[in-house]
Amino acid sequence: MPEQHNVLPYLRETLLFLALAGILIPLLQRYRVNQILGFLALGVIIGPFGMWLWVGQLPWLSNFTFMRVEGAIALGELGVLFLMFTIGLELSAERLWILRRWVFGAGTAQVLLSAVVIGGVATLFGNAIQTAVILGLVLSLSSTAIVIQLLNERHLLDQPLGQASFSILMLQDLAVVPILILAGVLAKGETAQLLPLLGLVLLKSVAAILLIFVLGRRVIRPLFKAVARQHQPATFMALILLCTLGIAGLTSYAGLSMALGAFLAGLLLAETEFRHEVEVTIEPFKSLLLGLFFMSVGMQTDLRAILATPIWIPLSVLGLFAIKAAVTSVVLKVGGLSWGRSLEAGLLMGQGGEFAFIVTGYAMANQLFSPALAQFLLLVVGLSMFATPMISRGGHLLGNWWERTHQSTATSLDDTSPILLQGHVIIVGFGRIGQMLAKILASQGVRYVAIEINMNLTTRRHPLGEPVYYGDVSRPELLHRVNASEAGAIVLTMDHADAALHAALAIRREFNTVPLFARARDEHHAHALREAGANFVMPEALEAGLQLSGFVLQTLGIADEMAAAAIRFERDARIAAIQR
Repeated sequence: MPEQHNVLPYLRETLLFLALAGILIPLLQRYRVNQILGFLALGVIIGPFGMWLWVGQLPWLSNFTFMRVEGAIALGELGVLFLMFTIGLELSAERLWILRRWVFGAGTAQVLLSAVVIGGVATLFGNAIQTAVILGLVLSLSSTAIVIQLLNERHLLDQPLGQASFSILMLQDLAVVPILILAGVLAKGETAQLLPLLGLVLLKSVAAILLIFVLGRRVIRPLFKAVARQHQPATFMALILLCTLGIAGLTSYAGLSMALGAFLAGLLLAETEFRHEVEVTIEPFKSLLLGLFFMSVGMQTDLRAILATPIWIPLSVLGLFAIKAAVTSVVLKVGGLSWGRSLEAGLLMGQGGEFAFIVTGYAMANQLFSPALAQFLLLVVGLSMFATPMISRGGHLLGNWWERTHQSTATSLDDTSPILLQGHVIIVGFGRIGQMLAKILASQGVRYVAIEINMNLTTRRHPLGEPVYYGDVSRPELLHRVNASEAGAIVLTMDHADAALHAALAIRREFNTVPLFARARDEHHAHALREAGANFVMPEALEAGLQLSGFVLQTLGIADEMAAAAIRFERDARIAAIQR
């Protein structure tokens, strides 16, 4: 019988990772250990420079170690793509325009100033000018994956510090392609043609991005509308994958970064009513793939090389943090943040980035970097990633201490920048009752967000500027996306009795303190909703019956006061019975 071991490449490594992730993630959550740190450490331990070195003496270790990191790196890059996709979902074209001063102003200043300082230090250590230029640019980039993950964990993405950091990261991601082009030009020695080539590349990049964005807005929404009508989660997930990887492939074909394409895909979907449902659908896969990426970084860290140069590598890591933290802090302070928040952001973004692994490989292939320099650089970047959670925690403490000592507060990025919803009302179901409630809330200046499972309804109302999103609220992750924990109230107005009951149960499992109001079909349904955790329930049949009874009494000549009293007594009695 022929062997089948090549049918699924990296099968053993994939199964091992899934098994380890299933054990590691709950342990990290239980003991409140940073997941990035956990996956990096795991990669070092089970990688080819960890336990694999003892396989000769202990053959059984081969079952628990990775000899090949290629599969992990490939899957880990998918994690970076989905991270960029979700970053795009967090934005909108309007919000990106609002942040343009930070993206192109602060971002450009941070990259260029960091590159000049780091490149100058590299020159002092005897590197050629071409090599020093690429070294400076490569190390000026930070890790989008790590920084965004830490900002998410601390709920800072919607704060001034988070928006400033995010803006700089966006510019860094855009800078990857010009850096790759520059590396190719310097390797060929065509410095005389440098500016024309870079200008041409910039024009092509802008044209490709605009073309993808314009065509994507005409294609993506109709596609998702057609798929959402079928209510098939598997098909919905397949379309998300097609959208993300398809646009990433198009940008790659155009000579741009695949990560930029994934970001554009998210940005396109951020303008649609499917945004929150997409976020909930991909969240588990994104987290798992990002874990694999961090583990693959750990696998490429050779502790023996660190022991061989126990002084220069740690000093280089500290020096990288010192230079980038100083430059970033000054840039953000000039941009309007306080010194405390600027220092915190500077230390948070002091590490090397994941794109260093891509650019370093490219530079080595073009003979700009020697193998020894490339290995040294990758070790410094990997260790800086490993140190980031600890250093960023120290930066947070330093920033808080500075704020307390100097009694200063961080200024907002822009008076028109989006703020996190608080005290808003979440309307679940946007039929006739939901729309009536939304109209009344809007007339009183109360902000609301509506979630509706009827795709036809959302695609009609969302383009009109109403905050109506497609999604199934029985998945409480969707409510996290609209900040339900800070909501003033959640109101269930759906027609379907079972759907309302399931929604009430799901909401109460996650948000047991938010006031929950519900519309019921009848009194039996009302009692079920009360048992599910609704604070107040109004049966629609009750109110219709009471109003009809009032009209009948008036027609029969009963005095208005007596009729109103009778109706009021019946309403109070029945509502009291439901609320008990």
